[in-house]
Amino acid sequence: MSYTIEGRTGTWEIVVGLEVHAQIISHSKLFSGAATTFGSDPNTQVSLVDAAFPGMLPVLNHECVAQAIRTGLGLKAQINLHSRFDRKNYFYADLPQGYQISQFEHPIVGKGAISIELQNGDVREIGITRLHIEQDAGKLLHDQDPTKSFVDLNRSGVALMEIVSEPDIREPEEAGAYLRKLRQILRYLGTCDGNMEEGSMRADVNVSVRKAGEDFRTRCEIKNVNSIRFVMQAIEVEAARQVEIWENGGEVDQETRLFDPGRGETRTMRSKEDAHDYRYFPDPDLLPLVLEQAWVDELAANLPELPDDKRARFQAEYGIAFYDAGVLVAEQAVADYYEAVARGRDGKLAATWVMGELFAALNRTSNTIETSPVSAAALGKMLDLIADKTINGKIAKEVFEDMVETGESPEAIVEKKGLRQVTDTGAIDAAIAAVLAKHPDKLEEYRSGKDKLFGFFVGQVMKETKGKANPAMVNDALKAQLDA
Repeated sequence: MSYTIEGRTGTWEIVVGLEVHAQIISHSKLFSGAATTFGSDPNTQVSLVDAAFPGMLPVLNHECVAQAIRTGLGLKAQINLHSRFDRKNYFYADLPQGYQISQFEHPIVGKGAISIELQNGDVREIGITRLHIEQDAGKLLHDQDPTKSFVDLNRSGVALMEIVSEPDIREPEEAGAYLRKLRQILRYLGTCDGNMEEGSMRADVNVSVRKAGEDFRTRCEIKNVNSIRFVMQAIEVEAARQVEIWENGGEVDQETRLFDPGRGETRTMRSKEDAHDYRYFPDPDLLPLVLEQAWVDELAANLPELPDDKRARFQAEYGIAFYDAGVLVAEQAVADYYEAVARGRDGKLAATWVMGELFAALNRTSNTIETSPVSAAALGKMLDLIADKTINGKIAKEVFEDMVETGESPEAIVEKKGLRQVTDTGAIDAAIAAVLAKHPDKLEEYRSGKDKLFGFFVGQVMKETKGKANPAMVNDALKAQLDA
């Protein structure tokens, strides 16, 4: 069921389409050899091409094209063997050429789709309209001087993929799920790092509202939203603004707006241009881009395993639940860690430890999976100690905490602290006898019908053995002595 807004005149439906700008992972820019390293000093990564010096000609970066194709393949989209670069003309202070080289009528990637999962378990498919390649503009710096703005051209000419969705999104949660899934796919492919806080992935959010069954009404575009949470908030705020306008008898103007998260509002940036306002025409300095199918096939054959495929395989191969598999494949580094732990072992037990004790330890120590104090190999060895009954589950938690704090191997910790599980039947029988001797009243109650006291006796025996006794052996031996 779609997210709706209840107004004075009835129920309104939200219609959302997203245009995501994703910076292509490449050592150099789209049309020049300048570097793309994030965080460099202003204007230290600018070639004559990026600065639009007269006579400088663009040369297309082969790797950027390959990255766009990989992304299209990952989105299960049509790869267009013939595409073209156009000039999109507009003035902006940090756009040295006075135009942006982009793709308009003939993009490199056509229609595709992304499957998203919502919190209630529903799965929806969001269509991809197109993916095209374009160059980024520079950046204005407003905090360097009280009266002047400065221009940093380090980003000028950086390669972007603009990934345009169909207007299939109907609620803020779907927008968030779409962006998370898209970022996940890009990271798995290695085509964009998805770091929204660094500006390497940002979204333009197109929002409109309508009554059920109506055609689309006028939309507004909220520009350059740089966090998933802000995208979701912006949709709610803008949809509510538009409903109020329509219900008061007004008309929503097609325009570009900015979202102010501090005030929780959108505000006008400029009237929305149409395509003809940009005076698109084929870039005369660049030939049409013609791809060979054999090269596309080669790129497809070398794609990594993508999240949905990995999730299905984890379920089938390791016997884990759909939800657990989703958590474990959310980040590729986590998926790799889990698989290193689970391979050749109990997949469900491995999932329990990774999602439970490991995630808790990473959170507590402010680590990521890449900087985990416990390696996948070490956690795997600890699970082996459980499997061969060297330690039990309770002792394993103590061992794991020591591994987090000291970095020592599980075997060394077990030996040093004398934590080997007691499997000697004689020792277990002796512990049971000692417990029964200490609690004759409880023993009498148990034998008179209070079966629930069995758990009490198990706990006392484990306490007597300092938690080292094999729980299954304790249960069997205790039952035999209690029922004797």
